[in-house]
Amino acid sequence: MQFFKVKTVEETFAMIEENISAIKDTEERPLEEALHYITAACVTAKENVPGFDRSTVDGYAVKAKDTYGSSDSMPGFLTVVGEVRMGESAGIHLGQGEAVYVPTGGMIPPGSDSVIMIEHCEDHEGLLNTYKSVAPGENIIRAGEDIREGEVVLPEGTILRPQELGAIASLGISHVTVYHKLKVGYLSSGDEIVPYQTEKLLEGQIRDINYLTIASLAKQWNVEVIYGGIVKDDFQEFQQKAQNLYDQVDCLILSGGSSVGAKDYTTDVIGSLGSPGVFVHGISIKPGKPTILAMANGKPVIGLPGHPASAMIIFMLFGEKILRKLKGEKIDKKPDRIFARITKNIPSAPGRSDYIRVRLFEKEGEWWADPIIGKSGLITTLVKSDGIVEIRSEKEGISQGDYVPVIATR
Repeated sequence: MQFFKVKTVEETFAMIEENISAIKDTEERPLEEALHYITAACVTAKENVPGFDRSTVDGYAVKAKDTYGSSDSMPGFLTVVGEVRMGESAGIHLGQGEAVYVPTGGMIPPGSDSVIMIEHCEDHEGLLNTYKSVAPGENIIRAGEDIREGEVVLPEGTILRPQELGAIASLGISHVTVYHKLKVGYLSSGDEIVPYQTEKLLEGQIRDINYLTIASLAKQWNVEVIYGGIVKDDFQEFQQKAQNLYDQVDCLILSGGSSVGAKDYTTDVIGSLGSPGVFVHGISIKPGKPTILAMANGKPVIGLPGHPASAMIIFMLFGEKILRKLKGEKIDKKPDRIFARITKNIPSAPGRSDYIRVRLFEKEGEWWADPIIGKSGLITTLVKSDGIVEIRSEKEGISQGDYVPVIATR
């Protein structure tokens, strides 16, 4: 098998953007079952939130000008004419020199324009001493200040986190239109691969740990994973199992058969699934060069390297991007990055992006990244790491003390 012309990391992201589009199937879900789903339509407010002017503190609703000049040594004096109870309408219209007690969240009575905190005044049997002046609008949330009627609260393509669900619930909406939950199929290949539950390995056998790591990442992104098992290096068996799994899912992941070798049938199997076929066959990246990305009749197919650390890094970089595009997420989500100073010089080949596993620690108020050196097949390098340093293709390496972007893995 010969690699096509390898793509840079930047070219690969651009081709994913160009080739992958959102699935169109939608459903109505109750809010309590919609966490981490993606909105398939805009959510528009049909009412104001809050629906009335309300107090943000316990205190007294007043006309701000009636408090001007108030101080500890020279208090102002107002007449308390009533109180507002929680959950009830404010039936009192405030006049000049008057005050009404209002609890936090209570409705502001007409005629008032501010609330003086209870700590800054004192009620003496209906005579309110004010020890501080307040400004118009102080300690008040106006009707519609949070959400205004007719406003688009959430655009299509928004991930529904707890705070988005709360915002929707505040509008009296109980169901939301979302894209259906993504289904991903995972198929391992190789004569040497055996189930991870295998207690005693025969000589040359390798447990299928890639399924657990890749499937766990996908599940973190609210994606359902269907495991197709392990297929031997036989084209007909490989093709049949891949086709059966492909028919059940929105995206197919093949692991272990993307490196150069006489028994590598991955590209032929992908080609048999549908057109247009492979659009990335090799990425200028370390680890993970033998990566395959394809489209088969509208469904993405991802061919991951067999080495565990390589497969996981590639899936974190490109798999997440593909799945987020499929889910209809409009936000250009990239892996979370922090900046830290590197503890060692690290050379890098120009024209290739390198991803170095690192341990993070804090020293004198700064984050430092200490490289964990190990071959791409060593899963323990990821276990020991807190993140991955990105050395972009235009660089020839990084020097000790340089600030570098670190993709968080914890």
